[in-house]
Amino acid sequence: MTVAPQKAFLLAAGHGTRLRPLTDVTPKCLLPICGVPMLQIWLAKCRQYGIQEVLINLHSHADLVREFLERNNVSGVRVQVSDEPVLLGSAGTIRANMRWLSDARGFWIFYADVLTDLDLNQMVKRHSVLGACVTIGVYRVPDPSRCGIVQVDEKGWITEFIEKPRLPVGNLAFSGILLASREFVDFIPERLPVDIGFDVLPRLAGRMGAYEIQDYLIDIGTMENYRSAQQDWPGLKRARV
Repeated sequence: MTVAPQKAFLLAAGHGTRLRPLTDVTPKCLLPICGVPMLQIWLAKCRQYGIQEVLINLHSHADLVREFLERNNVSGVRVQVSDEPVLLGSAGTIRANMRWLSDARGFWIFYADVLTDLDLNQMVKRHSVLGACVTIGVYRVPDPSRCGIVQVDEKGWITEFIEKPRLPVGNLAFSGILLASREFVDFIPERLPVDIGFDVLPRLAGRMGAYEIQDYLIDIGTMENYRSAQQDWPGLKRARV
């Protein structure tokens, strides 16, 4: 039986330009969904699934996020902040904080602007069955040219990953939720900035598994999606063992 990882990176350093003017004064990760900041939702989810340590990278409005964490400590989750005065890119953050992982055999990567009630335990089971270096959550999207699009074979292995393709061949997209072994870091190019979608996941084709998400999931990257989430968000469901 695979033990679920107890550490997670929560990527929260983006500017949120498509959510202006809201993000002119509030970091995207603190925008509320039905009155609850997304960061608080993510930390509650981490606690729910036994994730004990979370590293959050910060750039835009970092001081406001720090103040929020000081006022809203989630019991059972230890939070470390990694400031990025100059953005490292999503994969650059992982490489820069490898010491924090210590001897952890696996870890999560969550994009903080994704809102989901995904059952993480089911994704862990899929990862274990495949025996993959990396398993990414994927879901169907109406606008594949804006996403990382995958091709998946009949056994669940990802054979191709293209970030924001000009001519998408499908609509099965990377969700912003990733379960990785330490081997993941070996595929990060040694340059900065470096991005998970553009620079790392395409190199993992053939070694990377897919877990298709049927649960609620929405990328809070546009004002349209942000408004939609206020109406549709079901809240966090009870974790299944």
